[in-house]
Amino acid sequence: MTDSTQLCDIGFVGAGVMGKNLILNLADHGYRVAAFDLDHKKLESVITQDLQENNGQARVVACSSYTELLSKLKQPHLVILSVPAGRPVDDVCSKLIDAGIEADDIVVDTGNSLWTDTVRREKFYEGKFIFFSTAVSGGEVGARFGPSLMPSGDPYAWTRIEPVWRAIAAKVDPETGRAIERYEPGNPVIHGEPCATYIGPSGSGHYVKMVHNGIEYADMQLICEVYQVMRDALGMSASQISAVFKEWNQGILNSYLMEISAEVLATRDSETGLPLVDVILDKAGQKGTGLWTAVSSLELGCPAPTIAEAVYARSISTLKEQRVSASTLLAGPVQDKPDEAKRLQVIKQLHDALYCAKICVYAQGFDLMKTAAVEHGWQLNFAEIAKIWRAGCIIRAVFLQSITDAYERNDELANLLIDPFFAKQISLNQMNWRRAVADATLTGIPVSALSSALSYYDSYRTAVLPANLLQGQRDYFGAHTFERTDKAKGKFFHVEWSETDRPMTKIK
Repeated sequence: MTDSTQLCDIGFVGAGVMGKNLILNLADHGYRVAAFDLDHKKLESVITQDLQENNGQARVVACSSYTELLSKLKQPHLVILSVPAGRPVDDVCSKLIDAGIEADDIVVDTGNSLWTDTVRREKFYEGKFIFFSTAVSGGEVGARFGPSLMPSGDPYAWTRIEPVWRAIAAKVDPETGRAIERYEPGNPVIHGEPCATYIGPSGSGHYVKMVHNGIEYADMQLICEVYQVMRDALGMSASQISAVFKEWNQGILNSYLMEISAEVLATRDSETGLPLVDVILDKAGQKGTGLWTAVSSLELGCPAPTIAEAVYARSISTLKEQRVSASTLLAGPVQDKPDEAKRLQVIKQLHDALYCAKICVYAQGFDLMKTAAVEHGWQLNFAEIAKIWRAGCIIRAVFLQSITDAYERNDELANLLIDPFFAKQISLNQMNWRRAVADATLTGIPVSALSSALSYYDSYRTAVLPANLLQGQRDYFGAHTFERTDKAKGKFFHVEWSETDRPMTKIK
C-alpha cells in the first residue's frame, strides 16, 4: 500500500509542451504531481527538469499506467488533462474509467477543445466522474510561469479547483492593471490579482477562449497590415519598423503581440544575416479557433467582420503560387516613395488606425460573447473576462484595463463602442484611421482587417443603412416581405410586383 503521506495532490495526463510547463508550474506552487504520458521520453524530460530546478528534490512522480496514476493520488482524485483536442480527450477519459476513476473524482480538460464537445462530455460522463474544463491561454511560457485560465462547468468542482488555478495563474498588479512578470523556476509570483475566474456553465469557458483566439487572429492581422504599409509604401526596413513598434509599445498600444512583433522584426537570420522576417515564407497556418469564432458569429447573426477577414487573410496567404503568378499579370497603382515628412505623417496615421481598429475588434468579440450568452443562458461577467486577459494570455495588453473599467461602469453595455471612453477615443483618432485606410487602398496595399473594422464602426453608427433596398429586392424576387417605417413594428407587408399598379398586401 502507498504511504498516504506520499500521495500526490494532482494527477496529470499529457507531458507535451503545454503539459510539461503546467506540471512544473503546479510543482512551483507546492503541489505534488503524479504524471503520465504514453511517450515515456516526454515524461522523462519533465522529471529531469523538475530535479534540476528543485535541487534534486522530486516534486513530480512518473507513472507507467492510468491505474498507477490513480493509486498515487489523494482522494477524491483530481486529474488534469493536457492532450490534443478531439478524440484523444475521450480516449483518456475511457482509460481512466477502466482504471477505476469514481463519481466524485474530477477530470479537467485544459486542451483547445471546441466548446460544444465540452458540453457533450459533461453530460456523457455524468455519474462516472465530474468532467470539468479549463481553457488555457499564454502559450508555453504562460503555462510555465502563469497562464490566463477560463474554467467552466460544475460549480462544486470549481470549489475544489479554484485554489489550484488561482495559485498558478498569471498575476496582475491591482493598482496599475499591468502584469507582474517573473520568469524564474521555483520563484513564482504569489501576490496580485490572479488571471483565473469561473466563467459559467459547461462549455462557456472554451467559448470565451475561442473568442479570445478570434480576437488574437484579428489583432495579429492588424499589426501585419501596418507592417506591410510601412514596408511597401514607406520603404522602411524591418529594423526601422521594429523601432517604431517598440516605441508604440510604450503607450496605448502596449501589448504582448506588439512586443513580440517588434522582436521578430529585430531578429536576424543566423544563416544569411538578413532580417529573419524577410526569409520566412509568407504562408500562414491556423489551428481552427479563429475559424470557429467566425462560424459562430455567422450562426448567431452577430457581426464580427474583422475576425472573419483575419481568417480569410490567412487563407489567401496559402495561395502563394497563384499570388506570385498573378503579381506578374495584374496591375496595381504606381507607388511613389514619400518624403520624410510624409513618412512620419503616415506612421502617425497607422498608429491611430491600429488603435481604433483594435477597439472595434474587441467590440466585435465582446458582442459575440454577449450574444452567445443570451442564446445559451450563460451569465458572463465581461469585466472579469477582461481582467483575466490582462496578463498570461496572448492578447494581454494594457488596453484591457480600459475594457474592464467600461464594463464595471455599465455591466449591461450594449457594445463597447458606445462606452464614453472608447467613443471619445475613436472620435479623436478616426480621421487618421480613415486616411490610413484610404492611403493604403490608393497604393494598392491590402488592409482587409483595418478597413473591415472601419466599415463595422461606420455601419454601427449609421442610423439608416441600405438594408431597406435589400429588403425591397428580397420581396421582389422571393416575396420575403418587409416592415414599414410608418407602421408598427412586427407588421409585415408584400408588394405584388408583377401587377401594373403594384398593390401592397399586409401579411400579418
